[in-house]
Amino acid sequence: MDLSPIARQFAVDGRLVAIDPTGSGNVNDTYLAIFRTTFDEHRIIIQRISRRVFKRPETIMENLRKITAHVHARLEREADDADRIWQMPAIVPCRDGRDWFVDDTGEYWRALTLIDSAHAPDAAQSAEHAYEVGCVLGQFHRLLSDMDPGALQHPLPGFHVTPLYLAKYDEALKTPAAATALKASVEAQRLARFVEERREFAHVLQRALDRGELRLRMVHGDPKVNNIMIDDYTAKGTAIIDLDTVSPGLIHYDFGDALRSIGNPAGEEVAMLSKVGFDLDLCSGFCRGYMRFAGDFLTDADRAHLFDAVRLIAFELGLRFFEDYLSGNQYFKVRSPEQNLNRARVQFRLCEVIEARERAIRSLLAEC
Repeated sequence: MDLSPIARQFAVDGRLVAIDPTGSGNVNDTYLAIFRTTFDEHRIIIQRISRRVFKRPETIMENLRKITAHVHARLEREADDADRIWQMPAIVPCRDGRDWFVDDTGEYWRALTLIDSAHAPDAAQSAEHAYEVGCVLGQFHRLLSDMDPGALQHPLPGFHVTPLYLAKYDEALKTPAAATALKASVEAQRLARFVEERREFAHVLQRALDRGELRLRMVHGDPKVNNIMIDDYTAKGTAIIDLDTVSPGLIHYDFGDALRSIGNPAGEEVAMLSKVGFDLDLCSGFCRGYMRFAGDFLTDADRAHLFDAVRLIAFELGLRFFEDYLSGNQYFKVRSPEQNLNRARVQFRLCEVIEARERAIRSLLAEC
């Protein structure tokens, strides 16, 4: 597909010289576009917003406009006292002034500024790297802590509400496709038993919210390690990207999801379950960084549920992968029919490892 006509819709100086796929996201299609003039170069990120996942792309763009305006203003006010240059992508408008472009097939496209001279590894590289990831997420939560959660629309209603994923899973189990998949796979049957054994635990955070122990704040929604940009020159965290799922929610899901991706350097796609683990040194580094920026607004009840969050998010993501597998791979992009089944295996194994190390993890959290 020739993406040149798409790239030229955006207000960037110069001639387009290249546009190539970049990143490893499971939802949107992402490209790096390079424009050059006779004296400089401009690089931007261009994305096709997944209509399969985001039914109303206008919503995430309106949210993005509000989020970036709020954060950029705070960063400007605090810049002189900061220990680094904090960044956040900005929307690159179309030439007609709109924030997005709709092509002839009805696909939505948007462009964002590139966080340059920075990288985002797919796995935690060291305890120092984990610390910087924690700093970035803690800073992100702090910057949005004074923003009214009601100011944003939910881009994905029910996102990171584990009981709702469990209900969706239960509906999937009733379908002929799920019955066929379970009958054909001993491993799928094992994963189904895993879910049943933890069915009650799925409600732990939602019930705490219902009791008033926890409250809704602004959350990122997908703060895995490869969404945290690290400055190439200073090795400090500089930005969090992939902001489509920012919405009102429990920051515990963000905290747990970040630790889920950091603590298991083997990643989501590993084939051998023996490689799945949870590294306490990486966990400690992340927690120290996070508390440096977010510790002041966390309540005792918030802290009391942090371990539950780490355990729950591994279970939730495994449940989502498993449900998607049983439903015919409708949500996550896959390269093979069994990929979501293996992703579920990995997350459920990680959940088991976290359960086995509960005492050590709780002790570590108490020290941060």
